Amino acid sequence: MEFLLAPQSLPFVAAVIVVLIIGIVEGIAAHFGFGISEWLNDFAPEGIEGAADSWLGWLHIGKAPLLVMLVILLTAFALIGLTMNAITHGLLGFYLYPLLSVPLALVGAVPVARISGAAIARIVPKDETSAVTLDTLVGHVAVVMNGTARANYHAEAKVKNEQGQTFYVRVEPEGETDEFKSGESVLLVKHISGSRFLAIANPRPDIL
Repeated sequence: MEFLLAPQSLPFVAAVIVVLIIGIVEGIAAHFGFGISEWLNDFAPEGIEGAADSWLGWLHIGKAPLLVMLVILLTAFALIGLTMNAITHGLLGFYLYPLLSVPLALVGAVPVARISGAAIARIVPKDETSAVTLDTLVGHVAVVMNGTARANYHAEAKVKNEQGQTFYVRVEPEGETDEFKSGESVLLVKHISGSRFLAIANPRPDIL
């Protein structure tokens, strides 16, 4: 394992550390009703709803969860880089310089992320992204799945339409002082934009 401590392996070891940090932070954040995935979605100017139609769609971002794709890319980058260093040192007795190994590992990691993203996109329930389709969800009951919804701060929720199709949307309380936690059911009352909705507490919990 001496190659892990070699300076030439630093970029790849750093990628592994970042993945571990993401896992730890996500676990802690989920315990308090937050999530890195929510922050990543907010980091983009209008979320990632349009990513599938941009160049990012090649990596299936917008179809597969952004955080999952990031972890896959970092993991593939680290494994490819460390494997190259181990093989090179075993056969030739030296490690590749980062100026060479980092681009090679990145080039190898991108196709891995694309293939993995395609597989994940087939597993993840498909969201209908047209505004017309999403508008029909107003008046339906959704269940908060991840995070805590507050004024101007959304949480992920799951809702079904009349045909039984599952949609994953982002909900925010209509009232400024309202708060919806994971597991609570809410009534979608207004489609804001993209997959964002205003919601109120479910007035009829028995309809779920």
